[in-house]
Amino acid sequence: MWNVVFMGTPDFAVGSLKALLEAGQYHIQAVVTQPDRPKGRGQKMVETPVKTFALQHGLPVFQPLKVKEAEFVQQLKAWQPDFIVVAAFGQFLTQEILDIPTYGCINVHASLLPKYRGAAPIQYAIIKGEKESGVTIMRMEKGMDTGAMYSRVVVPIDAEMNFARLHDELMEKGAALLTDTLPRIAEGLQPEIQKESEATFATLLTKEMAKIDWNRPAQEVHDRVRGFDPVPGAFTYLPDGKLLKIWETRVTGNRTEALPGTVVSVTKKDFSVACRDGELRILTVQPESKKRMPAAVFLNGRGVTAGDRFDSKE
Repeated sequence: MWNVVFMGTPDFAVGSLKALLEAGQYHIQAVVTQPDRPKGRGQKMVETPVKTFALQHGLPVFQPLKVKEAEFVQQLKAWQPDFIVVAAFGQFLTQEILDIPTYGCINVHASLLPKYRGAAPIQYAIIKGEKESGVTIMRMEKGMDTGAMYSRVVVPIDAEMNFARLHDELMEKGAALLTDTLPRIAEGLQPEIQKESEATFATLLTKEMAKIDWNRPAQEVHDRVRGFDPVPGAFTYLPDGKLLKIWETRVTGNRTEALPGTVVSVTKKDFSVACRDGELRILTVQPESKKRMPAAVFLNGRGVTAGDRFDSKE
């Protein structure tokens, strides 16, 4: 049985921790996650998904403000782990920490490295219109996701797949790949060096990035809508200035001479908006201060009419 210290924070990391626990050949010495933080209008302190799962299964939880703090580093050394497994932890590890485990610090990264290093690889794969994504198991080093790769699994991205669906599939496939790869690392599996010339980056997402630019091609707008579903949600503004989130779209292939952002047609079920190169059908929306709803329900209320134009105000 191998000794493992697990470091992770969001839902994606829970899949890997669960797989390690269920595999039966890993002694999880500690679960390290980000500190509880205030959230929502009431600023109530909320624990991370990894902490919740760990406590439910009787695993010891540690939440250092900075994992590089000398006292905590000494604790890591005292555990003498065979592996430190990291999945979307959210803090950089120093070289001192990277050198602690017998077989290294092993990262579960949600992209096909060296593509989409960084904080938001799942969203970027969809936003950029990729046809496939995947998970890479890599040995960590001080650079941002630059370490050598032990294994990978490919996951196809279909034309309507959004962030939520891809996230869940990558979480499941990545967890299975992790438990398959760790024993092979202990047996001497040699990793493959990344090609720096092929590296791309997925920087932190901002709300500004979720604002729809109707001057872009319809496919690009469609991909952005998928990539920001469910967080933070692609949005535009109605003619009266109210915010409207767009949750589900379809590229029609229909050409139009209308100005980008103009409502081209309205039916009982949906409506279409002009983009730079054609129409985009809108199927699911969320008006300001309302819940997500089918376009048909929206149209039965205030809705929009042909000729209305969405605004791209700040």
